[in-house]
Amino acid sequence: MNEQAAGQAGKGRMDEGLFEALYEKYANDVLRVSYFYLGDRQQAEDVTQDVFVRLITHTPELVPGREKAWLLKVALNRCRDLWRAAWVKRVVLGSPAMDLTPAPDMLDERLERQELLSAIRKLPADFRDVILLHYYQGYGIAEIAEMLGVPDGTISSRLSRGRKKLEDILKESGAQ
Repeated sequence: MNEQAAGQAGKGRMDEGLFEALYEKYANDVLRVSYFYLGDRQQAEDVTQDVFVRLITHTPELVPGREKAWLLKVALNRCRDLWRAAWVKRVVLGSPAMDLTPAPDMLDERLERQELLSAIRKLPADFRDVILLHYYQGYGIAEIAEMLGVPDGTISSRLSRGRKKLEDILKESGAQ
């Protein structure tokens, strides 16, 4: 996608080709992040649809090269809204986590991964968000800070404290 097309996205109606390109390139990432956060495939699909509806209806001013960051930020915000809603029920341990879990023939590793995913879901939202963006989406501290609108030091602190809380949760469950 060229810079001019991305820059024009915030002006008037979004170009259909740009929308399709962004959807093709990033829909799976948005779905994975949403599924990881919520643990429910149908809700993750709903969030993914909401994110792309917002993209086409609000035509935000997208910074070239930062489109994925905008989409993931919107997805995380929507997931957080759903997570906080009283009617949302958590999925039981053992649900498949799409590509985040290893193949079924690696049972021990798969069980460890499921325990880790379950533990991450127990973290407070601020810690869960940065761990998800850093370890599962590969964003650096500065990128996450920009995406979430907080200082770099806050992200570093959340990563450190999140890892410590995660370790405590895993020790409590006997997973470590």
